[in-house]
Amino acid sequence: MTEPIQLPYVEQGDPEGTPVVFLHGFTDSWRSWEHVLPHLPESIRAIAVTQRGHGDAERPASGYRLEDYAADVARLMLELDLGRAFLVGHSMGAWVAERVAIDHPHRVLGTVLVGAIGPGAQNEVIVGLAEECAVLTDPIDPAYAREFQLGTTERPLAAERLETFVGESLKVPARIWKETAAGFLDIDLTAELGGIASPALLVYGDCDNFVGAAEQERLAAAIPRSHRLVYDGIGHAVHWDDPERFAEHLAEFVAAQGRSLMMSASELSGRSKRALTA
Repeated sequence: MTEPIQLPYVEQGDPEGTPVVFLHGFTDSWRSWEHVLPHLPESIRAIAVTQRGHGDAERPASGYRLEDYAADVARLMLELDLGRAFLVGHSMGAWVAERVAIDHPHRVLGTVLVGAIGPGAQNEVIVGLAEECAVLTDPIDPAYAREFQLGTTERPLAAERLETFVGESLKVPARIWKETAAGFLDIDLTAELGGIASPALLVYGDCDNFVGAAEQERLAAAIPRSHRLVYDGIGHAVHWDDPERFAEHLAEFVAAQGRSLMMSASELSGRSKRALTA
């Protein structure tokens, strides 16, 4: 197991509210969610994390496999004493959220998987990305980082926003691009997805260049309590193309699961009372 490291994060909302942990995609940072956070209700305790090697997080010499990223998130949840929380992950972050939900079901209230990807080695785009990253050298070419980020969107991004995302990618050294992307080829959670006990919402755009509808259907079939939400005319980074609508759907999902948990607790309490008076 990798040694614990310091991870930057931003937090907003009611400290006693429903915890929701946001996990960014490959070469992004907490700023991937910067334009979603203002649209969330105060009742959500939103925690947007920068994962190891990314943004301004620590960059250990090794430890860039899915299991390493997931272990960091589990430690963070424990350190912040979140109890049970929702996990929202985009692309690579969706893999991380799945891994945490499989390994620590008692800590996860639900997952929102944005642009989720199936087995890495079976995805032509991921295979091509790993091949490209294998030959990268420092400093990363800004044109390459820009092309990579533009490939995740369908709608034009404001220039300032695009520069932010490209700038965060340029903070990531070539060795981490290489090691993380190489690790994607080893990811295949197919046989384990049935172990995700909490509800899952799979969100994706119909113009996603990384994954298509068929792959999303397979993921939904494999995760027991899941359903899909498709955005028309949207790319891989749904939360970039339409942050306000995404925040609305996320808040609805969190609230709905909260009501479901309250109803379940009420029913359980009712059964206990009936048992005591029987």
